[in-house]
Amino acid sequence: MNRALQPGSAASPRSDPPPAAAADRGGESAAYGGEFVMSDAEFTRITAKVFEIAGIVLKDHKRQMVYTRLSRRLRATGLTAFGAYMDLIERPEGKAEMVQFTNAVTTNLTSFFREGHHFTHLREQVLEPLAKGGKTRLRVWSAGCSTGEEPYSIAMTARAAARSLASVDFRILATDLDTNVLATGKAGVYPEARAADIPAELRSGALARNGDRVEFSSQVKSMIAFRKLNLLHPWPFRGPFDAIFCRNVLIYFDAETKAGLVRRYAEALTDDGVLYLGHSESLLGEHPLLRSEGRTIYRRRK
Repeated sequence: MNRALQPGSAASPRSDPPPAAAADRGGESAAYGGEFVMSDAEFTRITAKVFEIAGIVLKDHKRQMVYTRLSRRLRATGLTAFGAYMDLIERPEGKAEMVQFTNAVTTNLTSFFREGHHFTHLREQVLEPLAKGGKTRLRVWSAGCSTGEEPYSIAMTARAAARSLASVDFRILATDLDTNVLATGKAGVYPEARAADIPAELRSGALARNGDRVEFSSQVKSMIAFRKLNLLHPWPFRGPFDAIFCRNVLIYFDAETKAGLVRRYAEALTDDGVLYLGHSESLLGEHPLLRSEGRTIYRRRK
């Protein structure tokens, strides 16, 4: 565990922006919207900025989502045109609004114990064997943690293996680009309905109900460090990690950026660490650093 993570060069987005999404729309009108009007040129400018700062490719079918989310920012800033809004965020005085722009256009969808086979594997094939083998320091990274359901699911999985982990220094790093969702995760308070997917046997001592909401205990919260991170930038932390969860995140990047991120994840793992990807993010063919160990589960090659 004394091998330091060497981030290497960042998987920077390509210098060329994605093709103008409006080009796929044929004879469709060059303007879109209701309360506000979004021209093709404005949509292309917005998608190019998203690609520049986050590496995310937003195609034309995302136009409604972009319009809806950025319309809220136009109302909040008192502006009436998307072009004027883009001018604002690109000026020095628009630095704070750039954060809001980034939060608005990054998609966050998650739930507790989503793709449950990953957590079964984490407990039975990673945490318990390593602890029983004498390892005293275990680290797990939830990359693209959104509102925190994933890292809390990891924490509850670790608590279920408490006997094995009794003498282990166990910590979870949870990162996301969106500061709003990080605040939700750090608070650890969720609607009761959203917690319905948490197995009953894992609830005891982990969270308490308060009306129509539940809150995680201070002990569970202390297992997780929530941090803002752009995955395409250098990673300002040391590893390595025994497991990395990056699920339903790669789908927002182009092929070149995906390949670079997967390589960096593999290099950030311990010699037998495990990478968990989303259900639609399987690696095609043989990977030089990773081998398949189940559905969207990859272990570092020794």
